[in-house]
Amino acid sequence: MKSLLYFFFPVLLFSSCSEKEEADSIVYNAKVYTVNTNFDTVEAFAVKNGKILALGTTHDIRAQYKAKEEIDAAGKAVYPGFIDAHAHFYGYGQSLQTADLRDTKSWDEILQRLSDFAKTHPDGWLIGNGWDQNDWQDKSFPTNETLTQLFPNRPVFLNRIDGHAAIANQKALDDAGIKGEVKLVGGDMLVKNGKLTGVLIDNAVALVESKIPSPDAKLAEKIFTDAQKNCFAAGLTTIDDCGLSYLAVEFIEKLQKENKLKMRLYVMLSDDEANYKYLFNRGPIKTERLNVRAFKVYADGALGSRGACLLHPYSDMPGKKGFLLSNPKHFEEVAKKIAANNFQMCTHAIGDSANRTILKIYNNVLKGKNDKRWRIEHAQVINKADFDLFGKTSIVPSVQPTHATSDMYWAGERLGKERLKGAYAYKQLLKQNGWIPLGTDFPVENINPLLTFYAATVREDSKGFPKGGFQVENALTPEEALRGMTIWAAKANFEENEKGSLEKGKLADFVILDKDILKSTSQTILKTKVLKTYLNGEKVYEAK
Repeated sequence: MKSLLYFFFPVLLFSSCSEKEEADSIVYNAKVYTVNTNFDTVEAFAVKNGKILALGTTHDIRAQYKAKEEIDAAGKAVYPGFIDAHAHFYGYGQSLQTADLRDTKSWDEILQRLSDFAKTHPDGWLIGNGWDQNDWQDKSFPTNETLTQLFPNRPVFLNRIDGHAAIANQKALDDAGIKGEVKLVGGDMLVKNGKLTGVLIDNAVALVESKIPSPDAKLAEKIFTDAQKNCFAAGLTTIDDCGLSYLAVEFIEKLQKENKLKMRLYVMLSDDEANYKYLFNRGPIKTERLNVRAFKVYADGALGSRGACLLHPYSDMPGKKGFLLSNPKHFEEVAKKIAANNFQMCTHAIGDSANRTILKIYNNVLKGKNDKRWRIEHAQVINKADFDLFGKTSIVPSVQPTHATSDMYWAGERLGKERLKGAYAYKQLLKQNGWIPLGTDFPVENINPLLTFYAATVREDSKGFPKGGFQVENALTPEEALRGMTIWAAKANFEENEKGSLEKGKLADFVILDKDILKSTSQTILKTKVLKTYLNGEKVYEAK
């Protein structure tokens, strides 16, 4: 009997050792950037129930696990799904339904594009997005006479690229009940020869924009799903949507429950009393695909439209310093209210005066080091005396590297040489807390996160200008840039324990690229393509 037991024991042992554990999918033959603490790379990982089950060598993972789906990465680089820490997901989806005015080189080109668009969109308000007078030979703001002549009976509203200025024709001004110049706090209506030009700056924009009819449910669904499709194609798996209403959040919840909207969203509610009341009463919203625990506040406008609030006048317009969009007392009251209810405050601040104002308010409310992760969105122009205000109270600078490469052609004219040194200063900002989230601000910029990586590390345009990089002392390393697009962006959202890196137990959100951006030349980065995007281990995009 003993000899028989000896015979069976090794057989049983071999049988148990050879039995593989079930997984839903296996990715192998890859260079996987885990973006964990050590920035380790591995060859393979297994996925089960939408989460990472194990990571290791191709041999070990395939020996230990079996799966219905095996994905041969063919040696390609795999990264955690990209996270855009500052964007306008809904706004981008809206822009896809309107006339595209980006990259226009003159006002005449805009008028031509608009006329062409109107032929296939003959009804209702005529909306366009994306113009930037800084790209034109004549960099002055346009006037609306020709716009009114072309469309005398149809309201036209054209958003500037940054969303902080617009031009409206006379019909749109009439429909908004605007008879003449209106004096506003934090806004401006441009006048020429005693007549409104139709150009509206910051708070003046809402006087007309508020009259545009809201989309019905069918169009709203298309807005979200069109945006989602393009974001998945760009390798994005989480988007921070900066500034929505609570009604938009409820519609997002509906679409996600119906599985029509799969994109993970971190939503900041806009600075509105109805939104505060709603979220304070309901409490933070947290599901696997939706996180709502923050409020988006606007301190000032944009540098391109000279609405950014500066400590000293613009170098190219000495009589103008920009303006705050609200009285400082409002920002103080909002900060105290948000802190008392234990939510996150995220404030748009571009100019050095706006940044100083908000940084001081944050410091007064937060009172030292903390883990509340209050954010300054953009942190674009910082006075050299104010950088340490970020670190003193753990304030998170949330930046968008492509703003630097978009603005570098004219930012020096606006700011002057000395003040420019504290602008787009990502390395200096990184040093404050040791981490920095990166985004795009799309549709202000292109949604492509690889352009974020390029701008952060190379700081040149696609033609290699300026040679050696724009203020290259503030470039990030490739590792820092990738962390900013993944784990640090997740951390800015309090989500670093569930996403942002490929580690056991975390969400299986990942992207496969055709090139390794951490080992590529600058021009190769720009040519890199997304091959596949996975969310929860499910393929949501594959290149044709």
